[in-house]
Amino acid sequence: MKITHYSFGKIIIDGKTYTSDVIIYPGRVDSSWWRKEGHYLQAVDLADVINVKPDVLIIGTGNSGVMQVPKETLNFIKSKNVEVYVDITGRAVELYNKMQVEKADKVIIAALHLTC
Repeated sequence: MKITHYSFGKIIIDGKTYTSDVIIYPGRVDSSWWRKEGHYLQAVDLADVINVKPDVLIIGTGNSGVMQVPKETLNFIKSKNVEVYVDITGRAVELYNKMQVEKADKVIIAALHLTC
């Protein structure tokens, strides 16, 4: 999957526009993703992601990085042998596109907060 545009509140993935937070899985996009506590990412918010057993998880924390990813959540992800990267969504999008090419043999998932 390829992200061709990201701006505050809007992302275009494989030619389709989304205006809500997304999780990009191999071959599909979940545009109904929402966190239990909005701007605070918890392990429970990533249950479906972890069930896919990704090699890499890229987390976009929003345009300004408002969404918090506590150490407990990071430790949970790492305990599942998943490489995790956390950055503002603009840079997370760049990393996702880059990894899609450089690590095409890996299962890469991106969980992206589009606003704040």
